[in-house]
Amino acid sequence: MDASASPAAPEPAPVPHAPGHPGPQHRPPAGHGPAFPAAPAPASRLKRLATPVAVMAVVVGAFGYVATTDPHEPGHYPVCPLLRLTGVLCPGCGGLRSAYDVAHGDIVAALGSNALAVVGYAVFAVVWLLWMIRANRGEPLRIGLAPAHWWGMGAVLLVFSVVRNLPFGSALAP
Repeated sequence: MDASASPAAPEPAPVPHAPGHPGPQHRPPAGHGPAFPAAPAPASRLKRLATPVAVMAVVVGAFGYVATTDPHEPGHYPVCPLLRLTGVLCPGCGGLRSAYDVAHGDIVAALGSNALAVVGYAVFAVVWLLWMIRANRGEPLRIGLAPAHWWGMGAVLLVFSVVRNLPFGSALAP
């Protein structure tokens, strides 16, 4: 054995790592940057507001189209398939007429066309406003609804559909 050669240093024990993690062989050498990447820079205000503004632009465009093409006159829009096949009003029947009436500022007529749709427009406006406020602050819009809420909304739609098709609920029919 050569006297100038020093005994070899023992190999370090492998460091356990999480599944899917590249392991110690992909770590940068000490002193060459952080072991973990830095968090991404926060998005600019314009970028954060782009999606809610685009959604509102689509909604305004749709309401604008309906406002210029009167659904109260037959022939402009297709007939509801459920209504055509069965004669039963679905929860959406009268929705275009209510949108037309809302676009023209006639809330009473809109409620007469489809009261549930008018409530839906108001709920959308509130959620959209909340979305804009939270996006402006850089916070995500999180609306977590429990399954009971979804079942409740489905029950409201079902009851609305049944009642508007019965003689005593004719005030809810368009």
